[in-house]
Amino acid sequence: AEWPLRPGSLRMVHEITSLEEFREKVIVGSGDDKLVVVDFWATWCGPCKMIGPKFAKLSKEETDVTFYKVDVDEVSEVAEQEEIEVMPSFKFYKNGSCVETLKGSSEARLKELVAKYK
Repeated sequence: AEWPLRPGSLRMVHEITSLEEFREKVIVGSGDDKLVVVDFWATWCGPCKMIGPKFAKLSKEETDVTFYKVDVDEVSEVAEQEEIEVMPSFKFYKNGSCVETLKGSSEARLKELVAKYK
């Protein structure tokens, strides 16, 4: 999309709200060698709020990669299952398994890992 996008035309990153949805969209959804990236975040986490818009922007640029967000307080069973200890944490899934975890809010590293695994 080279032309300027109108405000409101940018889609938000989908929020996963249950363990079932996580299994379906991330574990099953990363089959066939597709890359799925999940941002594990919290409303009270400053660095999460800083990287959030950059994660959303990356989701628009990398259209062949699927991006989701998980609020660790709202969906604690997913955070526990995925052993999230640091916010934000970005997990990269392929073929139903986590292939990489990025702890912290490094935009450069996030872009690097998306490029590496897609």
